[in-house]
Amino acid sequence: MVPSRPGLVHQLDPAAQRSEGDVNRSDRRTEWQTAALDERTQRLLAEDSKYFLHQSLSSPCLNALESCEGIYVTDVQGRRYMDFHGNNVHQVGFGHPDVVAAVRRQLDELSFCTRRYTNQVAVDLARKLTEITPGNLNKVLFCPGGSEAIGIALKLARIATCRHKTISMWDSFHGASLDAISIGGEAIFRAGVGPLLPGTEHAPPPDEYRCLWDCGSRGGCDLKCSNYIEYMLEKETDVAAVIAEPCRATPYIPKPEYWQRIRKACDRHGTLLIFDEIWQGLGRTGRWFSCEHFDVVPDILVTGKGLGGGIMPLAALVAREELDIAGDRALGHYTHEKSPVACAAALATIEVIEREGLLEHAARLGEYALDRLRELARRHELIGDVRGIGLTLGVELVKDRKTRERATDQAEQVMYRALDKGLSFKLTMGNILLLTPPLIITLDELDYAIDVIDRCLYEVAA
Repeated sequence: MVPSRPGLVHQLDPAAQRSEGDVNRSDRRTEWQTAALDERTQRLLAEDSKYFLHQSLSSPCLNALESCEGIYVTDVQGRRYMDFHGNNVHQVGFGHPDVVAAVRRQLDELSFCTRRYTNQVAVDLARKLTEITPGNLNKVLFCPGGSEAIGIALKLARIATCRHKTISMWDSFHGASLDAISIGGEAIFRAGVGPLLPGTEHAPPPDEYRCLWDCGSRGGCDLKCSNYIEYMLEKETDVAAVIAEPCRATPYIPKPEYWQRIRKACDRHGTLLIFDEIWQGLGRTGRWFSCEHFDVVPDILVTGKGLGGGIMPLAALVAREELDIAGDRALGHYTHEKSPVACAAALATIEVIEREGLLEHAARLGEYALDRLRELARRHELIGDVRGIGLTLGVELVKDRKTRERATDQAEQVMYRALDKGLSFKLTMGNILLLTPPLIITLDELDYAIDVIDRCLYEVAA
């Protein structure tokens, strides 16, 4: 039996916990749960807490759900919330009838495919992914989740380059497995777990609002952040891959020249460029993949989350054909590698996005939402910055616009007041309201959600 030795456990600074999502052990959460949840819900949460290992961001949980449909989730008390969080699996909403029907049909036809065999729906999905990804990305591998797909990408980069080093970004998230947190940049996953992968170098992210080189004082971004990555490639000389999210979830949205410079630098140094499109891909930014906004094609693209239609777990790696060089190795070898049910859900999801014009819809509504949020910023001193691309929107709250001190407590208050009004979203970096609604949302629904945020900001300021 392992003795309990809490005095030796690495205790993470509370500020470092406020990165990937809102903190699930804050006083604000306890206050909200005490006021908002009935006895039945409290009992279910207590039972969940008893049986599940506790971990930051999730367990103990916020609330308990009974159903989900379209843009809404419904808790066991019958209250509906617009879900502007959804773990970014809900591009086509929850329980889309076409995705559900595809899963049911596939269960009746072929429910499982062992690894030594293929099946038509898996081949069809692979073909479709090569059609919608940019450039010459035309070789595919599937696996159950994004972390696993990132692991495959890292292995392939090592094999292709005969190098092991990587460059990635601080504050980035690429999954929760040991290899993924090694290239990730968040203390909530990395701190106190012991040795990580060797050679995982990190650079500051392209965050213009909080630029490490203070670009705001020079009139705006002048790409010193991309220059630094070029500098790292020149000094290291033997980097296998630069791996990054083209747009980070806070969101950081760099200039197109940022990725164009890094693409050219990678080519000069024989380094692969890997784009993590796990949560931004499949239309969230108004294009199939966010890298298309920058006119840059990676050597490897990884996608997931929404690929399973908000029902099935599925991720994919799509690579250049020239990287099909590891036929004598096991890159993934996952039991559910070619799950026909998950592939059927993915094909149906892509078809829904195409048929319902959701790429154009997300781009159009995203521009509208940005205009409305900027108007809020003119009226609310709490808002320090508004940014977004498609239906990835961020509202950064600050205590003072000059010092840009993070308004973490105020952001939590806004989030819990919004829940009381039927709107769910998450916080990132402690003070940013991250709004990622389903792509099927209507203009009226989007207006209502922004009105809720407007009212909550007034209430908190008062």
